[in-house]
Amino acid sequence: MEHGGSRFRTRDAHRAHVYFMPFSVSWMVKYLYKPYSYNLTPLKEFVSDYVRVISTKHPFWNRTHGADHFMLSCHDWGPHASLGNPLLYNTAIRVLCNANSSEGFNPQKDVSLPEIHLYDGNISPKLLSPPPIDSPRQFLAFFAGGVHGPIRPVLLQHWKGRDPDLLVYEYLPKDQDYYSFMLQSKFCLCPSGHEVASPRIVEAIYAECVPVILSEHYVLPFCDVLNWEAFSIQVEISEIPRLKEVLSAVPEEKYLRLKKGVRAVRRHFVLNQPAKRFDVFHMILHSVWLRRINLRLGIN
Repeated sequence: MEHGGSRFRTRDAHRAHVYFMPFSVSWMVKYLYKPYSYNLTPLKEFVSDYVRVISTKHPFWNRTHGADHFMLSCHDWGPHASLGNPLLYNTAIRVLCNANSSEGFNPQKDVSLPEIHLYDGNISPKLLSPPPIDSPRQFLAFFAGGVHGPIRPVLLQHWKGRDPDLLVYEYLPKDQDYYSFMLQSKFCLCPSGHEVASPRIVEAIYAECVPVILSEHYVLPFCDVLNWEAFSIQVEISEIPRLKEVLSAVPEEKYLRLKKGVRAVRRHFVLNQPAKRFDVFHMILHSVWLRRINLRLGIN
């Protein structure tokens, strides 16, 4: 928002629509968490103290009980840290990658943040210019990733090394390139791990490889305005044994529509410096704004 200048930020607190709470759960984990203790109390205490300070020093939190404040975290423990204050957890806007509706994520007031893995701060050069939309792709589907969480073991049990057209790896061989497989595959499998979100979804969109969502209770990013059925496929976990049959049954005409849909939404998941219209920065702010509007209407 600092790069965005006056269009997004005001120094007059009375003019603000929402108030950003810029604490970092990642830094909290780094400095407050004792490794392997699984004790999240220090994180919750920090958040509790943070809210106490801003609610004491400024009038805005108490005015709406935090309904016009928002936090942002892509760390897995972001939702747990927000438990440090009941109003932050239940009333304020939480922008989270771990948008799990079975663990307290409320899509009416919370925002699902797309998980983007930028190893060096930039998109891989291989994903900057995907092949032409009508280029044939060699493989039906692709996945490579660690085995954790309840879904990936099922996927690997049924498909690891089983089919040359549906490539499923636990760990990709060192002489193979992850993004090259994405760019050569029609569908990219995106199973949840320990948490519901996966950076593979955004990587698949960058590669214009139709995402196959294998998840439960995941509130997909920007689903207020994006029709995910127009550019992805959601497969029930019980259907994993039939995965090749399910994907092979997608008519070519529908696949091309999905692929064009992926190309159309790609710009909404790109992080630009400085921000550009309709990119992921604007999409996040728009999602926050929608929650703010709904909450204010309720108050009025």
